[in-house]
Amino acid sequence: MTLVQNRKGDASSARSVRTTTIALGGTLLLAAAIGIGRFAYTPLLPPMQEALGWTVSQAGDVASANYLGYLVGALIASALAHRRQRWRWLLAGMIVSASTTAAGAAAESFAAWIVVRFFAGVASAFCLVLGTAIVIESLVTRSRPQLGALHFAGVGAGIVASVVVIELARLANLSVYGQWGVLGITAFLLLVGSWLTLRTVADGGIVFARAAEPHVAQRHTVMSSTLKKLIIAYGFFGFGYIVTATFIVAIVRRLEHSELVESSTWVVVGLLAAPSILIWQHIARRLGMFPALRLAYALEAVGVLLAGFGASHVALVTGGALLGATMMGITALGLLAAREVAGSNQDKAIGWMTASFGLGQLLGPAVAGHLAHMTRGFGAPSLLAALLLIAGIALLRKT
Repeated sequence: MTLVQNRKGDASSARSVRTTTIALGGTLLLAAAIGIGRFAYTPLLPPMQEALGWTVSQAGDVASANYLGYLVGALIASALAHRRQRWRWLLAGMIVSASTTAAGAAAESFAAWIVVRFFAGVASAFCLVLGTAIVIESLVTRSRPQLGALHFAGVGAGIVASVVVIELARLANLSVYGQWGVLGITAFLLLVGSWLTLRTVADGGIVFARAAEPHVAQRHTVMSSTLKKLIIAYGFFGFGYIVTATFIVAIVRRLEHSELVESSTWVVVGLLAAPSILIWQHIARRLGMFPALRLAYALEAVGVLLAGFGASHVALVTGGALLGATMMGITALGLLAAREVAGSNQDKAIGWMTASFGLGQLLGPAVAGHLAHMTRGFGAPSLLAALLLIAGIALLRKT
């Protein structure tokens, strides 16, 4: 009897370790494709402007090219998420993500950067959408959906890793081109680790053996007013967060003695983003989904205003902290809320949420860059971003 119990205990322990390993594979994936491939542009933007002679409006246009790629990639990947070949498309996304990150070492013209960042956006969307579908499906199958928070922590971990890599490259006297090259190598290594982990699961027949059947929505389903307002509010969030997420390090660079807090401001964003989904899930259980979303929007609006109007290092770091503490939480809670109110129309709802968010973050950097160029400061674009977040709060109500 004891031997049987020990065997059952060992098997249960092995399954638990294997399930955690799956989540960690997702962590590595998002760290490379999102934390580095998508967000390393933020800490590298000031030296890129100096090296390439870009105006702030050009910097915003390049960022928007990335988010246009993300929007296109997310819509395509959403259509592939339930197909048997999705793991092949995930591998393609990994390869392109590492390649476009490393391409920063060679791209010099404005046009080249537009192209590179566009395809980086497509790749990041493939990794996020397909990787998340694969990882979360496996976690749910194993009755461990709570480990999804570990998967999404990869975004914050990747942000922190990117700063560490950049600072080490600077200590080695590498130019901004060299820094992109080192980031590309780092992303490649992380993605190899992720792929080997997830392929082990694939060989075990758990994740890749059979994709879930697509959910078929009932015909003649009418979108509720609550869902419509949520979709609009999610687009406002896409615009509201991305202005600060793109330009906060460039804003810090304008202060005196900026070298003291330039890297630490972005590190704070990553450190608080990593555990934020777990924290906001707990808050949503206590307050309810929509009250938690309104609170997160309000905190993020304060952070955006602090970043845009703060004239001190403390204000900028606090603004970054509020951004990091809310951006991933809102991303996750918004999609959960959509599923909650969409009824039998969940797939279409998630598609509309993705499109709305993608459109918001596509417009944000370009509009902010041109506003900042015209007004010679980030106060006006930050105010616009905060007002959209406040408008989102007014929409986030069940009716």
